Parts: sequence; structure tokens; C-alpha cells
Amino acid sequence: MINFKGHRIEKDIILLCVRWYLAYPLSYRNLEEMMEERGVQVDHSNIYRWVQKFTPPLEAAFRNGKKRPVGSGWRMDETYIKVKGQWKYLYRAVDREGQTIDFLLTAHRDKKAALRFLKKAVRHHDLPEKITIDQSGANTAAIEALVEETGQKIEIRQNKYLNNLVEQDHRAVKRIVRPMLGFKSFRSASLTLGGIELMHMLKKGQLIAGNSHNLSAAGQFYSLAA
Repeated sequence: MINFKGHRIEKDIILLCVRWYLAYPLSYRNLEEMMEERGVQVDHSNIYRWVQKFTPPLEAAFRNGKKRPVGSGWRMDETYIKVKGQWKYLYRAVDREGQTIDFLLTAHRDKKAALRFLKKAVRHHDLPEKITIDQSGANTAAIEALVEETGQKIEIRQNKYLNNLVEQDHRAVKRIVRPMLGFKSFRSASLTLGGIELMHMLKKGQLIAGNSHNLSAAGQFYSLAA
């Protein structure tokens, strides 16, 4: 259970603000105005702190045995995210059904960064049987390094058409990020993106705990804090 003690604003309002920010293309000032219209006085800086504080435990609750298993065929790609005026790289992978496997924000786009992402994904899931990528030499080298380290065979497919699935999936994340006008720090970007990805996975029905199939994405989000 997530601890909300010490906050002047009640838990339900905090979770509502956090969910809206992570689920919709809104700014913190948009949310401040929306709360004011509902008679709740809260500064946009407080909403920022709530997102930074409560997103990690919510994501952890989701990953702790509540995430639906993914397929053994991965589609891997990376997209650009602006942090402090500079482009950083969000590595992402989905399976053939479009379920999110994992994600990782990195400062660079190279073999080392791709291998870090793959190792993170493997920690949360079994090794894949095959990974589809574009023509990236760095991603190919990272998969080959993973094969060498694990001793397990992984088929590498370089197919732009098949990888459209993950490229299209990027759009759901980028649509939410766009109104944020760039992140001010790498840590803030990483934490916030974790929450955006969490909401995206809930909308795709990747939560399996209890009666989640009867709950909306919003209801599933709130259940993680219970």
C-alpha cells in the first residue's frame, strides 16, 4: 500500500491529478486550473512533486506480479525525447500483439545503451526467441552481445515493415509528452515516462490482478495504490 500520510490534499485528489497528467496531453498548469474550477486550490509545483513521488511505487506495484506475460517475439526500436534542450533516447519494445515489454530512457543511442535496455527487459521477462529491429547496427551488436553473455540463441530479424508495430506504438507516448515542452532533468523525464508507459499498458489491458478485467484503465490505476 502506498503511503499518502503528511499530505494536505486527500489521496483521491492526488491520484486524480497524477493519473490525468500521465494519461492525457496536459501541462501542470492545465491541471492547476482544472482543480481550481473544482474548488481545489493546489499549485502546479505540488502536482509535479506528486507525479515524481508516486509514479515509481505505482509502476512497481504493476510490475510486482500484476503485469500480463508477454510473447517471445519482440519488436524493438528507440524514439527521441527532449531533455534540457537536448535529444535523449527512449528504447521501447512490444510483442507481436502490441503489448509493451519494457522501456528505458538513455543519454546515448549506441550498443551499450541498447544492451542496458535489453538486460532490463530480460530481468522482467524471459529471454525472447527472436527480436525484430530496423537496420540499426548498434541494436544488432547489443543483441549479439546478449546472446554471447547468456548462451541462448536469439533470432535477429531486420525488417522495417514488421517493426512498424513498435514505431506506431511510440505515438501514444509522444502524444502525452508533447505538451510538456521538454523535460528539465533526466531523472524527471525518466520517472514521468515510467508513469506514461504505465498508463499506456493499463489502457492496453496488461494488468491481470484480481477483477481488473471489469475495471476501466482509471480503475486499474487506482487499484495499484490500494
